[in-house]
Amino acid sequence: MSATARPQVSALSSSRIRDIANAGMGRADIAAFWFGEGDEVTPAFIREAAQKALADGETFYVHNLGLPQLREAVASYENKLQGINSSPERIAITGSGVSALMIANQLIVSPGDKVVVITPIWPNITEAPRLLGANIVRFPLNVTDGKWSLDLDRLLATLTADTRMVIVNAPNNPTGFTLDQETQKTILEHCRRHGIWVLSDEVYERLIFDGNDAAPSMLRHAEPEDRIIRVNSFSKSWRMTGWRLGWLTLPLALMPDVPKVIEYNTSCAPSFVQKGGLAALTDPRGEETVAALRSGLRASRSALLDGLTRMDRIEIPDAQGAMYAFFRITGEPDDMATAKALVADHGLGLAPGSAFGPEGAGWLRWCFAAKPEKIAIGLERLERFLGR
Repeated sequence: MSATARPQVSALSSSRIRDIANAGMGRADIAAFWFGEGDEVTPAFIREAAQKALADGETFYVHNLGLPQLREAVASYENKLQGINSSPERIAITGSGVSALMIANQLIVSPGDKVVVITPIWPNITEAPRLLGANIVRFPLNVTDGKWSLDLDRLLATLTADTRMVIVNAPNNPTGFTLDQETQKTILEHCRRHGIWVLSDEVYERLIFDGNDAAPSMLRHAEPEDRIIRVNSFSKSWRMTGWRLGWLTLPLALMPDVPKVIEYNTSCAPSFVQKGGLAALTDPRGEETVAALRSGLRASRSALLDGLTRMDRIEIPDAQGAMYAFFRITGEPDDMATAKALVADHGLGLAPGSAFGPEGAGWLRWCFAAKPEKIAIGLERLERFLGR
């Protein structure tokens, strides 16, 4: 017998974003917008907090659920930002947001379970439950009147009593789609009636462009023991992508089992990394960092959207969150071929939409977490491609 992985692993797709990025990495002339991160380093006060912890010898194991002071800070942050009634006892610190997603799935999902996912979506979100043997039902967003929209009635009809979990990512990667509070409330009430778990990925909650300080959390409508798990991360709001630090907010009844699952994944997040996260939440410069990030993103977003809407053949639905423009080009149905040609012939690195599932075929994702000057270079190169 051949030495191969189990079928669920072999069936996993490689990252199409990586396929495009690998073709352009190492070239000095590439204007790269393919990954979901900015081009500025983590703020100095966060790095200095981690450096101090290292200098003080904080290199040992800590509690599976995280440092008590960080759990307290996370609960306080959630309560102040979202107006909810969280507590440190409901918080679990994880070694990244993607680890939080996997741990949440491991807590809830069994082989054969029906898991509904609103798509298009970052592929890790669909592949985590699939890796555990779940049956994934993809529920696509629509483009209606120039905006990304959710057919709520059809979604509720899909969320039948045999559904184990629904996964919602809003603000959404890649589309930027956001959920209003009435829709959140309706989804949660429906899931409560049918005993369906809700996994709400809210890592982009601070990257919102409707004038609010944060997108509303699903937890605003939750009762203490509702079957809802919130995923969040330090990566986006505080420029900490490489730190791999996230958290979960869970029902109290689930908490006795959470440390066991974390133990068998990473044991714990590193203490000195957690000290960086603590600084992000408790130092006044943390909120200044978020405000400055959002201000910069707003300027870059405006520059990108203005440039794209001026071009012929571009369709770009409106969206109010995250850090991406998700658009398509009339006459260019093969997004992989388009993305490859943009890299090879024009030095422009964008993510192919099919990386986010079949619903994204023919689309392209542009991360605008970059300075407007770099955005301008990218727009000029896209215009050259369109006029080739």
